[in-house]
Amino acid sequence: MKRTGLIFACGLALAGCARQQSVQVEVSNPLGFQRSGEMVEVSADEVFSRLALADTAQIVVYNERAEEVPYQLTHDNKIIFPATVDSCATSRYLIQEGTPSLVNAQVFGRQYPERLDDIGWENDKSAYRLYGPAILDRGDRLYGYDIFTKNIPDLVLEDRYALELNPELRQRIGELRKEGKHAEADSLQRAISYHVDHGTGMDVYDVGPTLGAGMAALMSDDTHLVYPKAYREFEILDNGPLRFTVKLTFAPQTVRNDSNVVETRYIQLDKGAWLNKTIVSYDYLSATTPVAAGIVLHQQHPDGYVQAAEKGYVAYADSTNNAHNDNGVIYIGMVFPQAVSATKVVPLEQPAGSAIGHVIGIADYQPHDTFTYYWGAGWSKAGIPSMDDWTHSMERVAAQVRAPLEVRI
Repeated sequence: MKRTGLIFACGLALAGCARQQSVQVEVSNPLGFQRSGEMVEVSADEVFSRLALADTAQIVVYNERAEEVPYQLTHDNKIIFPATVDSCATSRYLIQEGTPSLVNAQVFGRQYPERLDDIGWENDKSAYRLYGPAILDRGDRLYGYDIFTKNIPDLVLEDRYALELNPELRQRIGELRKEGKHAEADSLQRAISYHVDHGTGMDVYDVGPTLGAGMAALMSDDTHLVYPKAYREFEILDNGPLRFTVKLTFAPQTVRNDSNVVETRYIQLDKGAWLNKTIVSYDYLSATTPVAAGIVLHQQHPDGYVQAAEKGYVAYADSTNNAHNDNGVIYIGMVFPQAVSATKVVPLEQPAGSAIGHVIGIADYQPHDTFTYYWGAGWSKAGIPSMDDWTHSMERVAAQVRAPLEVRI
């Protein structure tokens, strides 16, 4: 560490060195509270150019205490790393050539063709699912984002899907039912189901033909949503250790007078983040059209939402699809970095199980532009004890995305 400290001091001064051996990154926080573990981005091209390194070279990132900080090179040629900055203060980080330590992945996602083309992804806070074309081809109406609760930072999706879909155990369940051993079959079914909490969380969120936990959709008028249904194509662009990014393209839709509107969506989830950053755009849309991001409201807790358009967030406490089974409460939130024209509750056009409507944030989408917002979830059994705590978290996230950390090389 002595050698590292000397190089760090040289990098801070950037004087008296024959060759620039390090690049200093200043990260400033304009807000009046500490930002801890928030991901920052710097240009990889600029860093490698200043260090006169080949594209294939390795680098190491250090904080001001000369401690190594994990980083990731992203698909759009950024170096990202988690920064901690005190209120109204500046932290300094150093990047130099070197061999980084191995980092355990804190985010992960993939398509699950073995489960009807689900795309599942997660970080250390929560896990999510987007339904695929195979499930619509089967005739099911499942449009919005699904939530898998979790109460450990470890990655859980691979194990959950593997157990849920285990062919030998599913075959045994079928055999037991044929033999009339329904209690044994039910017991084995519960043992493999990801709808049961086996100690790390579960799937107890109802989506149905709704926006689920924060899907975006164009609106044909003030109350009617044009559901995007299933994705048509996907590409995973980043897959850890600190960021997951997927690009999705959807089948053409008819919106107002346009019959071939194609949505492209980027979903990005970072380590430590409660919310997914999502950027949507619509090709072949000819006129300004309202776009909404919404959270489905269920009859178990119809009034459990908070609308705070002026502060840039919406929050909802969902009491899950079996509120009497000690499943806890799923807290869902959306954050808008730009002002929305309105937030409001709209009823469902058709009954859908326990779903009764959506709480939505609405913005005007201009053709050839993008709509950026954030959505995600926490759980009462994983560090969110109350709705007050969740809304406080959403208020802080909204403040952060509206006043991002200022990064200077």
